[in-house]
Amino acid sequence: MHVQFWYVEMIWLQLSNFTTMKIEAIAEQYKIELETMYGDEEALALFGLSAEHVLGLSPIKLKMAKNSSANFVDVQKLLSILNDLKIGKPIQHILGVAHFYGAVFEVNEYVLIPRPETEELVDWIINDYADVRTESLKVLDIGTGSGCIPISLKTYLQAFDVTSLDISAEAIAVATRNSESIGAQVDFIEADILTYESDRKYDIIVSNPPYIRELEKQEMHENVLAHEPHLALFVTNENPLLFYTAIADFAAKNLNTGGVLYFEINEYLADQMIEMLSAKGFANIDLRKDMQGKDRMMKAMISDENV
Repeated sequence: MHVQFWYVEMIWLQLSNFTTMKIEAIAEQYKIELETMYGDEEALALFGLSAEHVLGLSPIKLKMAKNSSANFVDVQKLLSILNDLKIGKPIQHILGVAHFYGAVFEVNEYVLIPRPETEELVDWIINDYADVRTESLKVLDIGTGSGCIPISLKTYLQAFDVTSLDISAEAIAVATRNSESIGAQVDFIEADILTYESDRKYDIIVSNPPYIRELEKQEMHENVLAHEPHLALFVTNENPLLFYTAIADFAAKNLNTGGVLYFEINEYLADQMIEMLSAKGFANIDLRKDMQGKDRMMKAMISDENV
C-alpha cells in the first residue's frame, strides 16, 4: 500500500508538470486514484463523464481519441475533477449537471441528484398517458427538487398543465432554471405539503418524497450523506410515511374522478404503503419493481366514494 501511494504521488507530480498529456494516461490515473473507493469500472466511467464534460468527447469518440493528447488547461480541469472525486463529492455536483430522461439538468447541493429509478417512474406515467397526450390534463408533482419529474413529464406530455411544489426556495430556483433551459413550461409553488391546502383539482399527482429512515443511513454511500440535502432524503424511524400520508390526504381531496396517484417508495415499506392507501379509500393499487428488482413504484386511483 505504501509503495502504491508513493507511485501515485510521483505520477501526480509528473502530470502536474506536463503541458499536454495523453488521454489514456489520464484515464489510468483516474483508475489508480479511485479504484479503492469506486472499483475499476466505475472509476473509468467517472473519467468518461469528466472527459465528455471537459473535452466534449462522447464515449465512442473517447475510445477513438485515447492516444490523443489533452492540452494543459483541459488536463488541469480533469485533475481538479479527480481531486474532488477523491474526497467523495458526487460527479454530478462537480460538473453541475445530471442526465435524466434524455435531458441535462442543473444540480447543486440544494437538490437531489436524479436517480435511474425515478426515470422509471416518469416512464411509467408517460406510457400510461401515451394515448391521451393531446388532452390538457392537470398534473401536480410534489417535491420539485431539480425539476426532473415535472419537466420530463411536460416535455413528453406537452398538452398537459404541469405544476410542481417544494418547500425549498433554493430547489425551486434550480428547477426554474432547468425549466427555462430545457424549454418545458412548469408552474412552481413554494409550499410545505404537510400544511398546504388548495381547491385546485388534478388528474395526476406524482411524488418522490423523503422516504429513507434514519436506520437506513448505514446502507448509504458516504458521498450521498455528505453532499446531498438531508431534507429531501430522510424521515424518522417512528413516522416513515409522514409525507406519503400527507400527500395521500391531499390527493383524496384534490384528484378528479379517475385521477391517479403515483409514488416512488421505500422498498422496505411497500406493505405499509398499500395498507395506508387502502385505508384512505384508494383503489387499484399497483406495486411495481425497478430494474434492480426492488419494490420502488406505486400507483393508485381515487375511488368514486372519495370524490
